[in-house]
Amino acid sequence: MLKDRVVTALLLLAGLLGAVFLLPAIAWLAVCAALCGLAAWEWGGLARFDRPLRMSTAVVFAVSCLMLGYLTGLGSGTLAGTPLLLPLYAISALFWMFVVPMWLLRKWPLDKPMLASLVGFIVLIPTALALAHLRVVGPWVLLGTMAVVWVADIAAYFTGRTLGRNKLAPTISPGKTWEGAMGAVAAVLLYGIGVLVWLGAGQAGGALVIGLALVTWTALSIIGDLFESLLKRQAGLKDSGSILPGHGGILDRIDSLTSTLPIVALVFVLLSH
Repeated sequence: MLKDRVVTALLLLAGLLGAVFLLPAIAWLAVCAALCGLAAWEWGGLARFDRPLRMSTAVVFAVSCLMLGYLTGLGSGTLAGTPLLLPLYAISALFWMFVVPMWLLRKWPLDKPMLASLVGFIVLIPTALALAHLRVVGPWVLLGTMAVVWVADIAAYFTGRTLGRNKLAPTISPGKTWEGAMGAVAAVLLYGIGVLVWLGAGQAGGALVIGLALVTWTALSIIGDLFESLLKRQAGLKDSGSILPGHGGILDRIDSLTSTLPIVALVFVLLSH
């Protein structure tokens, strides 16, 4: 199982690096839209949609992502239209910071098609657009942003397996522990320190703000992971899909990104105006 995870992860990383650095903007936007459509198909499974509704949801989400990205200039590699995405990113941020914590506490079911479609739109469309947006900001910005989540996931996995004793959310995801979460925070802070040293940005005030942001970021990534775990548990599924050997589905790989990438894209929009 671990071997499959490692091999798949290496292949995904190689594909991601090639796509991020070599594809023109319109092709990268198309990739983001395709990922959005695949994730929407899996979302339909979590919401227990019938096959026609799952298919139509996947198509509508992919086309919506492609159209919004094109209309805001992401398909041509410009940022001039990204302020138009501000409301979408803001709704995503509010959803993850205020709605999802309550959702996890109350364990609301995703049992109404209209609600499931609306929530799916809030979860998936901003994430796919943020993938396209941050790549236009800079390939290394996108990879560095995603690396925070990867570092947190890997550290939480191995710290939890080695030191985990106290369950983080036993009724949602029994394998996650507080020790794993603390390991994720520590690893992300070390990653942040390394980036600051590399960039030569070591001022104390700025470092403190970045440290607090990284802790918040890590917490949001864990919330995103727990949210998908809750939906899978409610749907009676182990994984959201089976397209990625050893990793499950697309949603299983981007769950933590859905709660973080749109917020980073939001910050870039706000800082640029």
